[in-house]
Amino acid sequence: MYELTTLENGLRLLTVRMSHVQSASMGFFMNVGSRYESEELSGASHFIEHMVFKGTERHPTAWDIANAIEGQGGMFNASTGLEATLFWAKVAAPYLYDTLDVLSDMLLHATFDPLEMEKERAVITEEINYSLDAPDSLVQLLANQLHWPDHPLGRDVAGSRNSVAAMSRESLLDFMVTHYQPGQTILGLAGQVNHEEVIDWAESTLAKWEPSPLQPWEPAPAEQPGPKLQVASKDTEQAHISVSFSAMSRRDPNRWILRLLNVILGEGMRSRLFQEVRERLGLAYSVDSFVSMFHDTGTIGIYAGVGFDRVEEALRALTDQLDRMRQEPVPVEELEAAKAFVRGRLALSLEDSFSVASWYTRQMLLGPEVLNPDEVIERLNAVQPSDIQAVAQALFQEQRLNLAIVGPFADGDDGFRNAIRF
Repeated sequence: MYELTTLENGLRLLTVRMSHVQSASMGFFMNVGSRYESEELSGASHFIEHMVFKGTERHPTAWDIANAIEGQGGMFNASTGLEATLFWAKVAAPYLYDTLDVLSDMLLHATFDPLEMEKERAVITEEINYSLDAPDSLVQLLANQLHWPDHPLGRDVAGSRNSVAAMSRESLLDFMVTHYQPGQTILGLAGQVNHEEVIDWAESTLAKWEPSPLQPWEPAPAEQPGPKLQVASKDTEQAHISVSFSAMSRRDPNRWILRLLNVILGEGMRSRLFQEVRERLGLAYSVDSFVSMFHDTGTIGIYAGVGFDRVEEALRALTDQLDRMRQEPVPVEELEAAKAFVRGRLALSLEDSFSVASWYTRQMLLGPEVLNPDEVIERLNAVQPSDIQAVAQALFQEQRLNLAIVGPFADGDDGFRNAIRF
C-alpha cells in the first residue's frame, strides 16, 4: 500500500500511489510538539509553526508564500499538537514539486523576522485569550491540568501569555535546530505521486538537512492517587462539564477495544450518551465522549454543556451510563453496529489523498505499528462484549476520575462531588 525510503540523514519518504485522483497531498510530519518543551519554552512549537508562514529569503513575505501555493489553486496549512507537528499541502498533481519546494523552504529557511515575530506574538496571545474565554476550551484545559499537573501534557499547546511574552527569537531558533530535524520527520505523500521521483527531489533538496540526536520526552506522571475536581467561576449561560479518566497509551493492545467503547458511549447520535442525555432527558444540546492516546498515557472523557441549575442531574446521568458500561455486557447487536460505524467512517475518510498520506505517516511516526485499513478492521472485528466490559471496569474507577466544571459557580466549590456515583 505504500513505499518507504530513508535518506542518509534519517529523513523518511513515504508515498502512496492513488492513480484515480488528480491531486497530490504532502506533509512534513514531525515528532515534535508541546510535550518536548520546558515550562519556560511552553508554546515554542506552536510559535514556530506560526513563524514559518511569515517569510523566507526566497519567499520574503507571508503573501509570497500563500501566492506560491494558493495561486495554483492549492491548499496548505499546519498544526501543532502535544507530540506531533505537521506542515501540509494539497495541490493539483502538476504542481507537486513546486509546492514541495515552498514547504521545504518554509521549514528550513524561515527568516524569523523580528518585526513579524512581534506581530505574531500578539496574534498568539489573542489565540490564548480566545481559548480562555471559550468555556468549552477552558474546561478541557482544566481537565488536562488535573490529569497531568506540572507536566507538558497538562499545558496549553499554545503556551501561556507569560511564556509567549518572554520567548526570544534565539530561543525559538535553538529549539528548532534541536527538535526539527530529519531523523524525527517523515515526508508523507499520496495521490498522483511517483516514489522514485520523490527520492530524486528529496536527495537534491533535503539531503543537506543536518541530523542531530533524537530528543527524549518527559514520561507521564504516575497514576493519580484519587479523584480530582476543579471548578472555574465564569459568567456563562450554561455549565461546561468534563468528566475524564486516565486511560491507555496508543501502544496498548486494548486500544481497539477502547475505540469501540467510545463509539458506543458517546460518538455520534446513536450513542448512549446522546440518546439518554440529550434525546430522553433533554439535559444538553452538546454531549459526546472522546479518547486521547499518547506515547505512554491517555484519557477517555465526556464533555457536556448543560443548564447551570441541572449540573448535578447531568452528572448523575453521565455516571449512570459509565456504570452501565461496567455492570452490563454490551449487547452483541450494539457492538456490531459500533463496528459498522467505524468501518464506514474509515472508508469515508480514506477517499481523500491527504487522509491516505496521513493514515500511514502518522502511524509510522508515532507507532507502534503501521496497519492498513483491512488489518485495523480485523482487530476491531475480534472485539467481544466481554472485552468492552472488562476495559470499562478497569478504566471507570473513582481514583482515575477527573471532573472539571466551568460556569457561574464559586471557585473550588466541591458541592458536585456527591453527584458522581461510583
